[in-house]
Amino acid sequence: MPVFRLDPAVADGFPDARIALVTADGLRGHEPWPATATALAALEDQLADGTWSPADETDPRIESWHTAYRSFGTNPRRIRPSVDALGRRLAKKGTLPRINPAVDSYNAVSVRHGLPAGAFDLDHVTGDAVIRHADGTESFTPLGEPDTVEHPKPGEIIYADTTGVLTRHWNHRDAHRTRVTEDSKHVVFVLETLDAPRDGHLLDAAAEELRSLLAPHAELTAVHHISPAQPQLTV
Repeated sequence: MPVFRLDPAVADGFPDARIALVTADGLRGHEPWPATATALAALEDQLADGTWSPADETDPRIESWHTAYRSFGTNPRRIRPSVDALGRRLAKKGTLPRINPAVDSYNAVSVRHGLPAGAFDLDHVTGDAVIRHADGTESFTPLGEPDTVEHPKPGEIIYADTTGVLTRHWNHRDAHRTRVTEDSKHVVFVLETLDAPRDGHLLDAAAEELRSLLAPHAELTAVHHISPAQPQLTV
């Protein structure tokens, strides 16, 4: 089983970071997920009637990621953190995309709580997954672009395994190789905060909400955390 690890240099640079890893084994992605459908519809209804709106870049949860992106040389208004981009899309279109039940679940939780989220099919992760600074030699194939190869800039924070990059700009975009589909059986879902003292309770609530959406459609689910204090976990 792969190890997820926070590199010491990233831990030192972001001492209040905390990452929830929600694991799901034996996922059944081809059956209906009614609770996820309800969660998506509820967010869209609340947006439409004005009782809720997604966090934008003036929100401290999003602002902290913009600051982090700038620290490693990424312009967050051109290349946005995933939760920022998703919230802007929802605010503009009034709807969230429907991809597949597992992806739809973490999208709903992400935008509801204002926290970046992603997921990796563990059957396609090779070796350990490390959150670290890129050295510029790594290769990345973006989600939905299987014929494209990019190379992160040196210093950019990435998730990477022994084959290549899993996520660029920390949480901007996931790789095509480890994408989650209806056929994915073993998946780790990632939720992140850079300010655990302020937003740790939101992270805990989001992780449990996601686990509850996954649990009826999986053989086993669990919630784990990594942080500078506990930088490594086998999933």
